[in-house]
Amino acid sequence: MNGKKLLAGAAVLVVAGVSVSSAVRDETLAPPPIVDYGPVRLVAFDSCDNALTELRRAIAPYVSAYGLGGRDVMFSEGMVTNNSAGVAQKGMPDAPTAATPPTQQQDHSTTNVHEQGVDEPDIVKTDGKRVVSIADGKLRVIDVASRAITGTVDLGERRASQLLVSGDRALVVADSPVPMMKPSLPPDRPSFAPESATELVLVDLKGLKEISSLRTDGFYLDARQIGGTARVVVRSQPRLPWVYPDQTTNEAGSLRRNKEILQSEPISSWLPRYELTENGAKSSGTLVDCANVSRPTAPSATSMLTVLTFELSGQLGTGQPVSIVADGDTVYGTDRSLYIADDHRLLPELPSRPPVQRPITTAIHQFDIGNPGPPKHVASGDVNGTLLNQYSLSEHEGVLRVATTTGTETRCCWRMPSDVVPQQSPAPAPSESFVTTLRRDGNQLAKVGQVGGLGKGERIYSVRFIGRMGYVVTFRQTDPLYTLDLSDPKQPRVTGELKITGFSAYLHPAGDGKLIGVGQEATDQGRTTGTQVSLFDVANPASPQRLAQYHLPDSNSEAQFDPHAFLFWPQDGTLVIPVSAYRSNYEVSSLVLRVEGNQLNQTGRIVEPSSPNNYGGPRRTIVIGDQLWSISNAGVQVNARSGLAQQAWLPFTQ
Repeated sequence: MNGKKLLAGAAVLVVAGVSVSSAVRDETLAPPPIVDYGPVRLVAFDSCDNALTELRRAIAPYVSAYGLGGRDVMFSEGMVTNNSAGVAQKGMPDAPTAATPPTQQQDHSTTNVHEQGVDEPDIVKTDGKRVVSIADGKLRVIDVASRAITGTVDLGERRASQLLVSGDRALVVADSPVPMMKPSLPPDRPSFAPESATELVLVDLKGLKEISSLRTDGFYLDARQIGGTARVVVRSQPRLPWVYPDQTTNEAGSLRRNKEILQSEPISSWLPRYELTENGAKSSGTLVDCANVSRPTAPSATSMLTVLTFELSGQLGTGQPVSIVADGDTVYGTDRSLYIADDHRLLPELPSRPPVQRPITTAIHQFDIGNPGPPKHVASGDVNGTLLNQYSLSEHEGVLRVATTTGTETRCCWRMPSDVVPQQSPAPAPSESFVTTLRRDGNQLAKVGQVGGLGKGERIYSVRFIGRMGYVVTFRQTDPLYTLDLSDPKQPRVTGELKITGFSAYLHPAGDGKLIGVGQEATDQGRTTGTQVSLFDVANPASPQRLAQYHLPDSNSEAQFDPHAFLFWPQDGTLVIPVSAYRSNYEVSSLVLRVEGNQLNQTGRIVEPSSPNNYGGPRRTIVIGDQLWSISNAGVQVNARSGLAQQAWLPFTQ
């Protein structure tokens, strides 16, 4: 889920307030302010009646003539996370000079993930013997030995986007184009709220058939898999049948009716629903009970997060759901903990008030997933600022390190170009980035230490924590790469800084004290000029250096915003990323480089053969033995790893 995404809160998240007619007096008290630091606790509701009372009270300040918030809708770029992958290391040496890649025990690569042993969903999976891919609504299984497509599972109208694989089972994540529930309003008073549903489909890869499917209302956020256990995070909004001003009802009347609707809707309007198809039977209902819903001490009640747990070897079921009355846009997981972060950006503005400018904070909820079954909430806390993506979080030896960018801004627009952001008065405080360390203390994630002053007036473009070291890239016109010593969580400190043009949007350990950066080169004024791959020497944290640079003018790479598209094979230094460029036409190819000592050398490019359904070009490349397998929406191409000679092309025919 990359690119532009509608900010949703309840149904439509609106970010610009409008004046409500004075005919209706808004006597609703404002919710407690979002503080810029301090503990955040989750507590459970003790009954459904109390839950309904509390949810109505919490959402009431946001109710307007247009549902929640004001009338205008804005979009924000790259809001969600499915943002990341990469490999964080376990068992790192204590010396703060190592940037070591993961050890590859097998003769094939796997999905580039953040934490070793914690798999992340992607469009391609392999066990070295078969390749499983998702493209154009179909799951395909390809036999490596015969280089043949051995089976296809047609997923119909579902917009399948990601999958996880365990043994002969695949869990496919899809958006459903069909609303879960029929509209509750009369035809002459339609709701403009967008319907959404996430569908999880369990597929038998051996029998090439769909086993079961679970649909839930809401947006898919992210998922993690450890062994055969997958945990999926979904964000849903209350299904309240708001009315809107039209030719027969003015704003005052619409506001009055919406307040009545709020007080008349039952608790089931807040709780996510499900539809399960399993063993030839269908069932539906409320996904989670009130007793399994937790809330912060000051919830907004405009969104709910639900964590679903599945054992892929068994039945799908309803996922043993656990829910939080909170929003969220970042998921990070280790082999013992699952973290969900909420920076409150999706919270609607209060109607009849101007857009709020205030210090932005991020709440972080930690769940214990060390035991079988559903996760258990164990601690919460919050930090100043906002995260870039899941790489802004890293747990090491019981300490959570968090990289954030702060600044007083209007919540809607921090990712927008400055020329389209609404004018703010007074001017916002300059941005600044921090790394904060947190440790669990009872049910709180308590602050241990902090280092700031990173990239004043800039924002974070990439983060990587490796062992006891941290690496942060900020950018506005130039690219400071900061090295941080985090060996003492109470006193994290900046040890070095490298200023170069351009920026790295993704950082990857390359061994021998080296880092690989993928991003954009830029002019001295900060104007980007094309894909840039950099090789950094961070062996001396006090003096990071760039050893080599590869620049491909007027191009972009999917690896900049989705590290799942990044491949590094440390055995021989092979590095592959997809690159796209507009020249005479739109061209996408796989750029193949090799890290050799202190050099970045180009091996060549893998270009896909022309085909009727060739669109988009290669998106993922994996290593299997001495071959490179490049997968796109149109097919799979096999090339020799040495010399890149084409050995096979397997088109995805209709």
